[in-house]
Amino acid sequence: MQILIINGPNLNLLGKRETSIYGEDSFEDYFIGLQREFSDISFEYYQSNIEGELINKLHEVGFNYDAIVMNAGAYTHTSIGIGDAIAGIETPVIEVHISNVYAREEYRHQSLMAKNCVGVIAGMGLNSYKLAVLHFIPLQK
Repeated sequence: MQILIINGPNLNLLGKRETSIYGEDSFEDYFIGLQREFSDISFEYYQSNIEGELINKLHEVGFNYDAIVMNAGAYTHTSIGIGDAIAGIETPVIEVHISNVYAREEYRHQSLMAKNCVGVIAGMGLNSYKLAVLHFIPLQK
């Protein structure tokens, strides 16, 4: 099983920025643990602060990977293009957020991606990614 995890803008700063919201762990450290825990899954990780690069990555893998776990960061609430890219591919996508976006600013309450995703997980910290992976495991059987 191949799963791509995509992180959008500013998520390269996890563990350094707004630790009261996002925690003190880097995503790279979390990703190593995720790979160890699910050693039978082939993971790829991609991060970009640029919207078009995120869309290009979705197009690149969206017809041959088994699943995509995506945290588009602020683009979740602003990018029609990312929502359209998800709609245009065959690989199922779960939208994830580290923080509970519904407990934050009102503009974060709307996702332009969610309607094209198989689900949304928010507010579970970095474990939001693990919960998404657990959803996809039955697909490999």
